[in-house]
Amino acid sequence: MQAAHSGRARRADEPTGSDGKLEKSELLADVNVATSKNVMKKLPEVTLAFWIMKIAATTLGETAGDLFAQTLGLGYFLTTVALSLIFVVTLVVQLRSTYYNPFFYWTVILSTSMAGTTMSDFMNRDASATYLSGDTESLGWGPQGLGLGYPTGAAILISLLIAIFVLWKFTGLTFSIRHIVTFRGEVLFWSAILVSNTLGTSMGDFLSDSSGLGYAGGALLVTGLLAGLLALMWVPVVPNVLLFWIAFVLTRPLGATVGDFLTKPVAKGGLDLGTAGSSAALLALLVGLVSYAHVQERRSAGPRNEVVAENS
Repeated sequence: MQAAHSGRARRADEPTGSDGKLEKSELLADVNVATSKNVMKKLPEVTLAFWIMKIAATTLGETAGDLFAQTLGLGYFLTTVALSLIFVVTLVVQLRSTYYNPFFYWTVILSTSMAGTTMSDFMNRDASATYLSGDTESLGWGPQGLGLGYPTGAAILISLLIAIFVLWKFTGLTFSIRHIVTFRGEVLFWSAILVSNTLGTSMGDFLSDSSGLGYAGGALLVTGLLAGLLALMWVPVVPNVLLFWIAFVLTRPLGATVGDFLTKPVAKGGLDLGTAGSSAALLALLVGLVSYAHVQERRSAGPRNEVVAENS
């Protein structure tokens, strides 16, 4: 308290002194940084609520993608084209926004999850009866898959994701979500998100269909891996940024396996709730969570704006 009092006296008595100028310049610098972070914040804080919404969005992406491609019979090709266009529109809205809006952000996450679902299916599957559900004999217009298989599809997507991160590294921009404040950084971020969600779908489908674990077993395996990542957060030598991106990829196969568990027939190990009913319930859950996040963001933005206004 005494030091603070003497500091105020120096500024009052010596307004042109070097110490006073330094302290004033430091204060203005802090205000500018606070203002910049407040204005440029485009992405959310990584909290428990963030991960809950991520899992809800990726699970909805799985059920909604299957709803359009399989249940409604549009097929992988047409659905992929349509969902890719939706992704582009939602991404443009997010990129043009000058602040973090939970509705914008999670709409893009959802669109990448849905597009990633059908992109993965188009890469890995084909029009054979192996991949058709129920009494479906064909899926929409156009080619219904490249038939690459899950291992080949995953290898291609992993290579593409690594290439994005290598390019990201060469730009000198941060991988930390809380510090991504530039247009270029955000474009790289969303490119990685789209590829990681597509990769996660391939991993989830492999666990559900080809690993022998089944839908519930695959979900339990991924949950265990995520728990292991959580424990590694307290290991100093492991960067939290690395853990974040691994967890971000793994939440997608968790969503894929949970989505299949909800929608697939009981005979195949699912609950047979259907893609339409499951998607409606998950959408209601996600809208509720995002609405709550929007209210919280508005409340926290109020005090921040007041502080910046008082100091400017």
